[in-house]
Amino acid sequence: MSVDQLSSTPLTKDQAYALVDAVSERDDLALTASAHENEDTGEWFFEATCDSPPNLEAFSELARQVLGGDVSFSVEPIDPEINWVAKSLEGLAPVIAGGFYVYGSHESGPIPEGLTPMRIDAAQAFGTGHHETTTGCLEAIEAILKTKSPSAMIDVGTGTGVLAIALAKRTGKKVLATDIDPIAVTTTDENAVDNGVPDLIDSLEATGLDHPEITARAPYDLVVANILAGPLTELAPGMGTITAQGGTAILSGILNTQADTVIAAYQAAGFELRDHLKRKDWTTLVLEKQ
Repeated sequence: MSVDQLSSTPLTKDQAYALVDAVSERDDLALTASAHENEDTGEWFFEATCDSPPNLEAFSELARQVLGGDVSFSVEPIDPEINWVAKSLEGLAPVIAGGFYVYGSHESGPIPEGLTPMRIDAAQAFGTGHHETTTGCLEAIEAILKTKSPSAMIDVGTGTGVLAIALAKRTGKKVLATDIDPIAVTTTDENAVDNGVPDLIDSLEATGLDHPEITARAPYDLVVANILAGPLTELAPGMGTITAQGGTAILSGILNTQADTVIAAYQAAGFELRDHLKRKDWTTLVLEKQ
């Protein structure tokens, strides 16, 4: 198997993140997509890791659709034996958010008192606690659990399972964790074991919200979904169907510039905005089903 890294010519920050968002919504272009700033020049670049020779024409066409202009890309082969997702994340410092302490197995320091620990290692799934979308969700979860005691919970697009595990550890109740990616489901199961909550996490490979097990457990009084603005908008009607009246939806993976579109979609589905958390360029929304 060949592994290649594709890089763009210089972009603005918003352009780089918009291209990441667009590529991440497709499962046929890349294993990973990210935006990086050159600290010396201040220029931003889009990068993608591909497990086969990248389709430059498809990347260029997508860039034209998303950015309205031509973008050039270069390709460089990289070592296929290295897990580049894990490699890019290993050694990251622990994160404290929402009263949770998220750390990797490489961390040897003591766990601070008064915090809920979660050991989440870098893996081929999103969600180590370091991204602003995850910290925003953890903070929102803490705020909600101060006033509500949900009993039916679902984490849509669970990734590493970090949010489902956070809910299980805080509530001591079962959480349904779903993802379109079978690797994410396996990772979630492994992390549930590592964090002592395997009996509280029910993981499920599912596309969308119409899987029989998802509908059988509905309605949910707490829904969390840290995915992307496009899929979140498409899922809004279904979210309205599976969320109980008075239930809460915590949504992230949304650029600040995309928040109004997502809010409008969920208002149309019967939700009312309760909180809007902004962490750098990213938004976390807290909504209540009316």
